[in-house]
Amino acid sequence: MNRKAPYPILLIALVAITCFSGCRTTPITGRRQLLVVPESQEISMGLSSYRETLASERASTNAQWAAMVERVGNRIAQVADRPDYQWEFNLIDSAEMNAFALPGGKVAIYEGILPICQTEGGLAVVMSHEIAHALARHGGERISQQYVVTGLGKLVDMAAMNRTDITRNRVNQAFGVVSKYGVVLPYSRKHESEADHMGMLLMAQAGYDPREAPRFWSRFGQAQADGERPIEFLSTHPADHRRSAELAELIPEAMAIYERSSTQLGRGEPISVADADVKNSINR
Repeated sequence: MNRKAPYPILLIALVAITCFSGCRTTPITGRRQLLVVPESQEISMGLSSYRETLASERASTNAQWAAMVERVGNRIAQVADRPDYQWEFNLIDSAEMNAFALPGGKVAIYEGILPICQTEGGLAVVMSHEIAHALARHGGERISQQYVVTGLGKLVDMAAMNRTDITRNRVNQAFGVVSKYGVVLPYSRKHESEADHMGMLLMAQAGYDPREAPRFWSRFGQAQADGERPIEFLSTHPADHRRSAELAELIPEAMAIYERSSTQLGRGEPISVADADVKNSINR
């Protein structure tokens, strides 16, 4: 009976996941990436998902907010240096405090996050973060990573094929746990931190005061209900206080870009929540 320990198998698999990378690097940060999916395929998948989401959600009827989302998004897109993207910015009528971006420049903002933004500059924090996800092709990177993890999982299972069922199950379970908590989730958090970094510099280049970025994440963290967010190790996102602190360290770099910007908008226009309060009282 072959009683060799399963750990070398796991070690080889994890080294392959963490070290294998494509030749592309992310804009601004220059991080090397694992990308095995053509960008054209990413964009096609992103467009399909975006259309499905918009079809299942209700578009905002707040014309002032929708115009601000469009205005801020276009200002940041102009400095994003991807004229080939078909940028699109939509505001969704939902109290959810969320936003997302899909490959090819498709961005959606939920109304629920706007009161936390407080100003046009706060909205620029959110939108530049989402635009950064699209620029860095984080969606394609996650797809590529999943392909590799799935393939390596099959190799691990094949390598353990001649072992006892108990050992084989333990190897597969260990691979699943270690790949999730040791690779997949940390990389997801890295994507979020990278989008924070890139976004802060993009909003500064577009003329918005980058000092609003750490302020926004402090407000966002305070808005979360106690116990609602998982501990950082188990989460796809960094802790909000960590995000705020890391962005605060980038302020000198971002302010240098802001001061060179042809248009300095500061925090921009305030976001009026009066209309939202009236609508919510009617809905109740």
